[in-house]
Amino acid sequence: MANSAVADQLVAETRVEVSEPAVLLERLADHFSEHGDVTKEECKARLAFHFGTAELEIDGGYLNVAATASDASGLAFVKVALAEHLIEFSEPETPEIRWTGDCAAGSPVPYLRRMTVERVEQITPRMRRVRLSGDDLERFTRESMHIRLLFPPEKGGAYGWPVMGEDGRPAWPEGLPKPIARVYTIRRIDADEGWLDIDMVLHEGDGYPGAGFAENAKPGDEIGITGPGGGTYGQATRYLLAGDETALPAIARILEELPETARVTAIVEIADAAEEQVLVSKADVDLTWVHRDGLEPGTTDLLERAVKAVDWPEADPDTYVWIACEQAAVRKLRSYFRKEKKMPRANHMAVAYWRRGVAGEHAGEKDG
Repeated sequence: MANSAVADQLVAETRVEVSEPAVLLERLADHFSEHGDVTKEECKARLAFHFGTAELEIDGGYLNVAATASDASGLAFVKVALAEHLIEFSEPETPEIRWTGDCAAGSPVPYLRRMTVERVEQITPRMRRVRLSGDDLERFTRESMHIRLLFPPEKGGAYGWPVMGEDGRPAWPEGLPKPIARVYTIRRIDADEGWLDIDMVLHEGDGYPGAGFAENAKPGDEIGITGPGGGTYGQATRYLLAGDETALPAIARILEELPETARVTAIVEIADAAEEQVLVSKADVDLTWVHRDGLEPGTTDLLERAVKAVDWPEADPDTYVWIACEQAAVRKLRSYFRKEKKMPRANHMAVAYWRRGVAGEHAGEKDG
């Protein structure tokens, strides 16, 4: 079993039997290269994230995995990320995953918080801000911006609260429905005061539990959150930030955090002029709003054309591109910067926040 843990690190290990461990190792390394630093050898791989690390090693018909992190939440994140993708990439097999070590099965989920709606504010006709209050929010102030909101499965319905499962994923109590999880950006947070703001896009229809929650939320409502995870951006002098309205909360937060020495080109696709917001930044910002004006989200190339119209230097190490929108547009823009602009992976991030025609937690990276 691979194990590079050092003193004061939490450690968990598992040994997973699969029919093609080499194929599985390759798929895991390729996937996680988009989310962290991956070092791969012939029969081994090391995955390094800001919240922890994992070492994978082929041993006959088994894949040995050792996860390490400096705190329980980080270790739990490594375990759940690996478990989800070990299962996904092994289909149609269903591998048995049993972790040993720290953050054991039956223990509380360390990255879960129970929150209460404090207030609701209408930002634009299609964007609402929900302030959630709760305790022990310090970890949510760290580098990552994304959290999962756990919505009741039906209006006014109750759901149980999980513990850590044997496979590293949350185990939910029997007899109660599971909540519906969607990923959102923390717009603002004050851990000392015990609150965080979430900006939520309002959609029509029943396929958007976050929009339904935002539409009906009132002070005193309870909701769960897990995280944080993902949504970081690199350090640079010049930035290109681009996305649709689902990415607007993240773009607004990044702009507020950037220093006055930064130069930023920001492009945001929205429904119409009524959805424009005042975005504050100390940086030198050139902001462009792209209006669909009646066209459906995810059906145009407006954002793609606006991004490609920017005079962007090739292979400049002091630049960073951050893009988040519908999956098809993300793929085209990712290819554009990698193949045409020759931009190293370390200098850009392009993430699908949603996928047209597909609902659910894994339709993209976010629900809006």
